[in-house]
Amino acid sequence: MQEAERDQEISIDAPWGGLYIDGEWETPEGRDRIDVRNPTTQESITEVPAATEADVDRAFEAATRAQQEWKETTPDERAAVVRRTADLIDEYEEEIREILAVETGAAKPRQDIEHGGTVTFVHDAASFAFRSSGGHNQSKIPGKENIIRKEPVGVVGVISPWNVPMKLSIRAVAPAIALGNSVVLKPAQESTISGGLLLARLFEKAGLPDGVLNVVPGRGSVAGDRTAAHPDCDVVAFTGSTGAGRLVGENAIEHFAFPALELGGNNPHVVLEDADLDQAVDAGVFGSFWNQGQVCISINRHLVHESLYDEYAERLAERASELKIGDPTDDDVVIGPIINESQRDEMLDYIERTVEEGGTLLTGGGSDGLFVEPTVITDVTNDMAAACNEHFGPVAPIIPFGDDEEAIELANATEYGLAGSVHSADRGHARDVADQIDVGMMHVNDQPVNVEPHVPFGGVKESGLGRYNGEWIIDEFTETKWTSVQREPREYLF
Repeated sequence: MQEAERDQEISIDAPWGGLYIDGEWETPEGRDRIDVRNPTTQESITEVPAATEADVDRAFEAATRAQQEWKETTPDERAAVVRRTADLIDEYEEEIREILAVETGAAKPRQDIEHGGTVTFVHDAASFAFRSSGGHNQSKIPGKENIIRKEPVGVVGVISPWNVPMKLSIRAVAPAIALGNSVVLKPAQESTISGGLLLARLFEKAGLPDGVLNVVPGRGSVAGDRTAAHPDCDVVAFTGSTGAGRLVGENAIEHFAFPALELGGNNPHVVLEDADLDQAVDAGVFGSFWNQGQVCISINRHLVHESLYDEYAERLAERASELKIGDPTDDDVVIGPIINESQRDEMLDYIERTVEEGGTLLTGGGSDGLFVEPTVITDVTNDMAAACNEHFGPVAPIIPFGDDEEAIELANATEYGLAGSVHSADRGHARDVADQIDVGMMHVNDQPVNVEPHVPFGGVKESGLGRYNGEWIIDEFTETKWTSVQREPREYLF
């Protein structure tokens, strides 16, 4: 295989280089390196040079230059590149699934949603090139025309997480590019390939001009901080923990960049007295254990009416104990590994502390390597460790309540406000309760792991600022400009 062909290869074994700046793949020597590891086997996949602040500066220089020409291209040119990227994601589905499984421990249920959802997001983003429209407004001044335009904001800095890395990177990258912006992308170091370098290669193959997308893998304290703080960064799109998001927001605000922050959650799954128990349990299993619970919108607390509590807990524990744990490259595996030791140790600590505080372990609680058993805990209160913290793992604390008012109070007793779900056989009853829970996204007779490209995604309180998807991300990645045209002589006051 020719070296140029190898550089274009899309597979877990491809030479991924380290940095992608101004259309060039760079592997500088003598650098601190990021060891990208397979969480299932603990084996090293590759080592990537970590970007320095100077590398991030070069990426922004390239992005700023490239954006001047890119914003002048026609909408159909921009849309065509984004559509070709979607086609490539389809074409390389098998290879991408393997990358997701090997690099991030994605079992088939997550591969299905991440791959399919990414394709859908990118196709929808292609339409943004034609949807960034303004308008004309009447004027109180005779002979004046008011023109409202949407213009690209400039350079978008994207700092993406490791838990659903391809989808959560591309939901910002593709809209930004379609709207005429350029991008500097800093992926999480645990998902350097699937959250960063893979996107660079796909857009490169799709014909994106050099410099419009730049990828700077590195450590959050170096490359991430510099991305958010760079004076040429006009919007910072960050997905991650609330603690890290607070620092990103401070860095962005320092130079008046808009911080688009999608942060943590402590999402309640409320099962009312008149709920269909079969549906509620089905939803509870999926919402707690998809992707090993490593998702900001997973169920963090099961709030169950006391009349259904025992049966719900028993059935949830039985279902959880039957979920197959193992190598995520096997199609029948549901529970893959936790991404790294620190995440595993934190969730095991939450489980242990919750039991010490009076919780009862119905199933799970153990681990083998980075594999954590699906865990169900009863006799939990809202202030126990696994309930009051975002545990980010396959852990289901179950909390009883006596009436609707108590359920609402428990659901809202958190600093977070990302997502939630409410179950009732009476949809009006469910809506009455759902409307009083302070979250950005609420799902009736479902569970909170829901994303659609044309509806707003984001939270309230300490779960973030702004919204992703559709017209909401168009607003955040464009500037609104008012131009008035005086078409006939105007009479002034003096």
